[in-house]
Amino acid sequence: MNFAVLQFPASNCDQDCVHAVRVLGHAANFVWHKDTSLGSADAVIVPGGFSYGDYLRCGAIARFSPVMQAVKQFADNGGLVLGVCNGFQILCEAGMLPGALVRNRDLQFHCEQVFLKTANFETPFTRKIPAGKLLKIPIAHGEGCYFADETTLAALKASNQILWQYCDAKGELTETSNPNGSLLNIAGICNERRNVAGLMPHPDRASEEILGSADGRLIFESVIAALQSRTAAQAA
Repeated sequence: MNFAVLQFPASNCDQDCVHAVRVLGHAANFVWHKDTSLGSADAVIVPGGFSYGDYLRCGAIARFSPVMQAVKQFADNGGLVLGVCNGFQILCEAGMLPGALVRNRDLQFHCEQVFLKTANFETPFTRKIPAGKLLKIPIAHGEGCYFADETTLAALKASNQILWQYCDAKGELTETSNPNGSLLNIAGICNERRNVAGLMPHPDRASEEILGSADGRLIFESVIAALQSRTAAQAA
């Protein structure tokens, strides 16, 4: 499978994402923010970092990059898109995911390992995560507090669009396990069609045991499995 990894001015996790995909034996190529084509991509990763220096708001300028028009078209056609950290912020700013990411409740930048509880195992981004498995994945953000109005939150819950929630080592959704104040302990969500997802934690930084955890591989493996299933179905 071939992944397109976007690059914006001040992206700093693009190489991490490429490495994570290649560790799993698949191809990944950089796509510059001024490009208008994703090439032969089977999936798109919008990586973390500080696109355009996070001026105005995180992701607020990146949403207008030429490449984002290609990403929107790709998603509209059913393509899989995963946004990580700043990538999640960009997808929300672009209207591809509901809600917004705002300043952490304590106004501090958090760089630490967190536990994630998977809330929906039946998506292209979660299908390879074993039931009951808690993911240990690092975060690194100052504006990762997920916020949405009550109507949006109710819709997310009703359609099972909440994919991951911050939890403690026992899987409990506690206030102390929530590093940024996200509503409902939300760490990641998907769209209604389940082909666009975003999360604040960095699975790309948890792709090998030497990094302290390889749990992030399960998210990338889920996307790869979904792509392989789609390819097999199309060939049948």
